[in-house]
Amino acid sequence: MNLSSTKNKTACIVGSSGLVGKEVLSYLIQDNEYSTVYSLVRKPSGISDNKLREIQIDFDSFPYIIPEIKNVDVTFCCLGTTMKTAGSKEAFKKVDFTYPLEFAKWAKGVGARRFLAVSAMGADSASKIFYNQVKGEVEQAIGKLGIPTVTFFRPSMLSGNRKENRAGEKVALVIMKALSFLFIGPLKNYKAISVKKVAAAMLLHSKQDTRGVEVVLSGSMQDVKLPT
Repeated sequence: MNLSSTKNKTACIVGSSGLVGKEVLSYLIQDNEYSTVYSLVRKPSGISDNKLREIQIDFDSFPYIIPEIKNVDVTFCCLGTTMKTAGSKEAFKKVDFTYPLEFAKWAKGVGARRFLAVSAMGADSASKIFYNQVKGEVEQAIGKLGIPTVTFFRPSMLSGNRKENRAGEKVALVIMKALSFLFIGPLKNYKAISVKKVAAAMLLHSKQDTRGVEVVLSGSMQDVKLPT
C-alpha cells in the first residue's frame, strides 16, 4: 500500500481532549507532513504550538462555516463517551452519533479528502446492544456522505490514563493483561490496546493512498509501530 508523502497538509481534529484524541493531536503536532493542525474544542486546552490552531465551538449547534478554516486535507474524529457518563441513551447518541456525523458533513464541505474516526469493536447497526448499534449506525451514515476516503478504527478495551475513575474497567484491564498470552489469532482483536497504538494507527492510515470506506480492527493496530 503506497503512502502519500505530501508535505504541508492541513489537519482538523475533534475530541482532542479525550484518551485517544490527545495522543493523535500530539502525533500531528510532531509530524512534519502536517503544517497546520486545527483542533475544535469546547474550551481551551492550554496546549501551545506554532502549528496548532485551537478554535472553540458549540457542538450542539455545530457551525457549517468556521471563518478561520477555508479548507482541510485530513480530518480526525475522536469523539465518544460512555452510557454511564452520558446519563441517558439520548445523550449518548448525541455525542457518539450526531456530533461525529455533523463533523463529517462539515469536513466534506471544506474539501477534506480523508476522514478518520474512532469507533469500537462490535460496531454493528443490527446489534441488540445499544452501544454497538449506535457505533454501527454512525459508521454507515458517515460512509454514505461521499468523502473520498473514510477509515473507521475499532479498538478493543483502551489502555491509557483516563481523567475519570472507572474502577470496573481498571479491574478488567488488569485481568486482560494477565491473560494477554491467550489473545492470539482471531482473539487478538479483543486484547486490550494502548491508546498510543490507536493514535499511531490513525496517523499511519492518514498517509495511505487508499479510497473508499475501510475498517481497521484492533488486532491490526497492535502491530503498528509508534512514531519516533
